[in-house]
Amino acid sequence: MDTNDRVRTRLATPDAHGFDTACPTHTVLSTIAEKWATYVIELLGVRPQRFGALRRSIGAISQKMLTQTLRRLERDGLVQRRVHPTSPPGVEYALTPLGQSLLEPIVALRAWAETNVRQVLAARAAYDAHEASAPGSRGRRRVGLALLAGHLHAEDLRFRCDAGVAATPAPSRERA
Repeated sequence: MDTNDRVRTRLATPDAHGFDTACPTHTVLSTIAEKWATYVIELLGVRPQRFGALRRSIGAISQKMLTQTLRRLERDGLVQRRVHPTSPPGVEYALTPLGQSLLEPIVALRAWAETNVRQVLAARAAYDAHEASAPGSRGRRRVGLALLAGHLHAEDLRFRCDAGVAATPAPSRERA
């Protein structure tokens, strides 16, 4: 049985798929799928880190959001918070064995994203161009439109993979 068959079988089983918001599986999946949780888990998979180091590594996260994310992960038993008796007290975060068990699926998800990012961006561009040409649209997606219009090419996109995959237009250059 291949992966797709296992997924279909699992989803066909009544009440076994975790889509019910009252299902405990749903709450666990919600924590893991939270925007910043995968970044934190990946970073702590390298080594235990202090709050400031995590925040600098992630970059775009606010202090409040990182605090909330770490608390949720700690509450779910994925992260351990250690206070060192120094002056001022040093706090370090590390993955628990349960958190370590999440690394492989998260790394696989990142690998999938890195492998398929160009296809996803092309699909977004096509969707955005279609939406922009729809009656009443105001052309909301400039990067997508530029890709389709030929002003910007997929290889002109830069990817920042150190803090997640984000696409930004590279400096424009003329093509013959």
